[in-house]
Amino acid sequence: MSLDADHMVDRRRLRRKLSFWRVAAVLAVLVALLGAGGVWMRNGAFTTALTDVPGTSYVARVTVSGLIRGDQERTRALERLARSSARAVIVHIDSPGGTTSGAEQLHDSLRRVAARKPLVVVVNSLAASGGYIAAMSADHIIAQGNSLVGSIGVLFQYPKLEELMKTLGVRVEEIKSSPLKAAPSAFEPTSPEARAALESIVKDSYDWFRGLVRDRRKLDGPALERVADGRIFTGRQALDLKLVDSLGDERSAREWLAKERDIPANTSVRDWELRSRYGDLSFLHLVAAWGLDLVGLNSLAQRIQLVGGLQAIERLHLDGLLALWHPALGN
Repeated sequence: MSLDADHMVDRRRLRRKLSFWRVAAVLAVLVALLGAGGVWMRNGAFTTALTDVPGTSYVARVTVSGLIRGDQERTRALERLARSSARAVIVHIDSPGGTTSGAEQLHDSLRRVAARKPLVVVVNSLAASGGYIAAMSADHIIAQGNSLVGSIGVLFQYPKLEELMKTLGVRVEEIKSSPLKAAPSAFEPTSPEARAALESIVKDSYDWFRGLVRDRRKLDGPALERVADGRIFTGRQALDLKLVDSLGDERSAREWLAKERDIPANTSVRDWELRSRYGDLSFLHLVAAWGLDLVGLNSLAQRIQLVGGLQAIERLHLDGLLALWHPALGN
């Protein structure tokens, strides 16, 4: 009996030691990888955030890419840029758009920067819908000949699942304060009143978008009608339609700044980060999951991977009115 008790005590001690070394191994792996990440950043593998040094002469480079959503961190970064010692700003845009409110927020933030510094936009591959709203913050827009520009319009989409629900034999019941609450619904036909309400907000946002094009690009009448029907244009077509001012790239932007704003073309260009390098820590999720799996804590590793995956899915989710261009959406 005594031998059995001693054996159990020894096993418990062994488990505690094993748990301690597992945790120590995970920490060691994380520290090593983070240290390596620091070396990579110093060697330029990651874009480093710009530290403003008053008195230095430079042009700030801002990059707007992917889906555009509301982003307070981005707004604060642009406020700091407006107060910085940068002599001018070059904004690179490669975006199909996003939410209308997010694009409006970005446009307004960039306009506040443009009120204090020369600001020129370079369209890389795409500045459509909300991406074009952002581009119109500049007083000069440059696009490559085969860039895609335009898609001036607003979209509201929602799925219709009534037939599928019937097939599955499932019904959704609801109690709501008024017929238009939570309308439209994917589970029932859209009433004429709900459709009219949706059409009114789409029209209101579309009128705002058209007004922005009219005021910022000095287009009206037939010229405005030609570009505001939701179509996308190449950079060459956009130049003819006055949606952009010239064709070129960043070199062209620097030449324009030299000619129109007396900023030498050889002025250094430095990246200005709109988000923290560690904003979503997605790479740390992967590192932590890998380290935990390595030392046998598989269930905890799976939980961390799940959290990282859910955050990635959440970043793809868009609510509200969309100023978005994508062929798969039927635009």
